[in-house]
Amino acid sequence: MKQVMALALSFSLSAFAAQAQQSTASAMAKSTKRKAAPKTDPAVAAQLKELKQAIDAQQQQIRQLNDQIQSRDQQVQQLQQKVQQGQTAAAQAESKADTAASQAAAQQESVTAIKNDVADIKNNSTSTVLTLQETQKSIQELGSPAALHYKGITITPGGFVEAATVNRTRATSSDINTPFTGIPYTANALSKLGETNLTARQSRLSLLGESKVGNIKLTGYWEADWLGTGVTSNNRQSNSYVLRQRVIYGQAAFANGLSVTAGQMWSLATENKKGIQNRQELPPLTIDSQYNVGFTWARQYGLRVVKDFGGKFALGVAVEGPQATIGGRGFSSLTTANVGGVSLTTGGNTILDAPGAGGGLFNFADTTGYSINKAPDIIVKAAADPGWGHYEVFGIFSDFRNRIYPCGVVGTNTTDTVPGTTSILCPVDGSLSPSAAGAFNDTRTGGGAGANFRLPIVPKKLEFAFQGLAGDGVGRYGSAQIADLTFRPNGTEALIRTAHGLAGFELHTTKWDAYAYGGADYGARAGYVGYNNISVTKTPAIPPNAANPAGDSATTTTTFKVNQIGGYGSPFANNSGCQKELPPSNSLGSPTSSPFTPSNGSGCAGDTRVIQEGTLGFWYKFYQGPKGGFRLGIQYSYFAKNGWSGNNNVAGAPGLAPKAVDNMIWTAIRYYIP
Repeated sequence: MKQVMALALSFSLSAFAAQAQQSTASAMAKSTKRKAAPKTDPAVAAQLKELKQAIDAQQQQIRQLNDQIQSRDQQVQQLQQKVQQGQTAAAQAESKADTAASQAAAQQESVTAIKNDVADIKNNSTSTVLTLQETQKSIQELGSPAALHYKGITITPGGFVEAATVNRTRATSSDINTPFTGIPYTANALSKLGETNLTARQSRLSLLGESKVGNIKLTGYWEADWLGTGVTSNNRQSNSYVLRQRVIYGQAAFANGLSVTAGQMWSLATENKKGIQNRQELPPLTIDSQYNVGFTWARQYGLRVVKDFGGKFALGVAVEGPQATIGGRGFSSLTTANVGGVSLTTGGNTILDAPGAGGGLFNFADTTGYSINKAPDIIVKAAADPGWGHYEVFGIFSDFRNRIYPCGVVGTNTTDTVPGTTSILCPVDGSLSPSAAGAFNDTRTGGGAGANFRLPIVPKKLEFAFQGLAGDGVGRYGSAQIADLTFRPNGTEALIRTAHGLAGFELHTTKWDAYAYGGADYGARAGYVGYNNISVTKTPAIPPNAANPAGDSATTTTTFKVNQIGGYGSPFANNSGCQKELPPSNSLGSPTSSPFTPSNGSGCAGDTRVIQEGTLGFWYKFYQGPKGGFRLGIQYSYFAKNGWSGNNNVAGAPGLAPKAVDNMIWTAIRYYIP
């Protein structure tokens, strides 16, 4: 600001001085023309001099200010040039940036295009590979198909070929399967003999047929082995045994999780791997085809309806084939023996079953008979797969029916060998001859409840499994086959309360399947007092002869045993002979011919209280692949069978409880069909 004021002042003084100089010069010029100028006043001259000096000084300052202004102008111009250069450079940079961005965009487009081309090449390559693989698979399937195709049906064969052996320290006279309750007590001669059997009869064949009709999947399945026995089957030369059905059923499965299955199949009570699905049953891994004591199972007719809820929960109900098994002894009876004619007939006061009719396609050689059933067994089951483990609960309902004859065991004889008893009267009409008077049908309802579960201790490696069933009249659903029922003195059915369970670990690796099981099967007491046993012996007349000139007349002797003990596991049963071996009998032939059968002792009721089995085993897979599977298996089992104690109806006497043990080893080599 000061510089501007000084500049303005200098301009003013310069203008004033210029005017003064011009005026002075003009006046002097005029005066010269007219006359000579007068002398200057010294004072004025001094002032003029000072004024001139001041003007010179001001002009000097003006020049300096002009120089500064010029310098400033140059600096401003330089700055403007630099700004212009910067703007130019910025414009050039922006242009270059635009060019670079354009080039980058072009490069990105090129990269994207290249990527797209690469992706297209990959997709085309993948598609080509898949097409090639599918073509190769199709060619391979044409050469060696995994399944057969027939009229829209896919047929898949399966099964295995097995060569197996079993060695028992105490013989049971059985093949690869073990009749657990038949393990012999000490009195049985078989307990003194070991046995070794070799067989291929457990080899198995299966066929699976599948097709689709809309959203319905249709399935048919058939499975068989050679554990059946024909009339002429034997081990002498050809070792020819018959093919038998194991499983054969058809199924319709709908998209909403509903399925209907009918045929012969594993019982609904048997454990499943997941949900409630056929062909997902989980029997023990044993070589023994009777599996393990404590296992819940049956293979029988079934009509099953199952609803699956998203793979997490399933409900099922089944109508299954019924059957009744009988246990115990001492039932009321009437036995008639004809001496000389060697005929023996025995009657009683009840019937539950009948032998198979030769023309009725039942096995007439089955000594256990076929129960005359009133209604099928009903089984309901719920299964859950929450994400860890598999859990099942189920219930069984059974009806048992028999026909009772109150007058079936009656009689009289004045020469009775039992003093005080000369007759047993019919309670209906007082008659002394056996008859069907007052006969009636009697029905009892049985059933039980059970549970199965499996826990993956180490997923897909180590599992813990448990299953069990308890109830009345459900013994046949356990592997040990403890009886369903026995009879009271009046012929009515008494259902036996049973319980069985199986627990174990299973280890699965690429090459090994190992297992350890422990199972038990229990049958409760169902003993009674009051049975009547009548024995009638008829001796024909003997004509006179040299040794007996008078001869003998025909006689009939009736022996009464009244108010006897019987049933299953009676505390008064006779077990005194369970440890005493006797010579063999001749029940297989005539008195003078062989073979003879091992004696089972005398005076040994031995009704099973509990039978236990501990098992260790493994399967080693030499090969498992598209060509099938080849594996070796070994199983060891220890058995302990304990019978109910009995004191032979001797007051104050301790009860004797028989016991039997056995050790068994199985081996098996199997080739599995791929």
